[in-house]
Amino acid sequence: MADFSYDIVENLGVISEGTRGWKKELNLISWSGNEPKYDIRDWSPDHEKMTKGVTLTKEDLVSLRDLLNSLDI
Repeated sequence: MADFSYDIVENLGVISEGTRGWKKELNLISWSGNEPKYDIRDWSPDHEKMTKGVTLTKEDLVSLRDLLNSLDI
């Protein structure tokens, strides 16, 4: 796997927490110095390890919000 860097620009919130302290979070992250994007993934308590996740542009996030708001739940 290629080297990459990340900077959590803003932690927007915790979605859930697992029994071992890992948290599914919504963050604004700059990957390898690029423009920050919204990101959903699980993080270890020290933010040194992460799982695979989903990275979204602002437009994607707005579309997801609208889709979730339209659900009858």
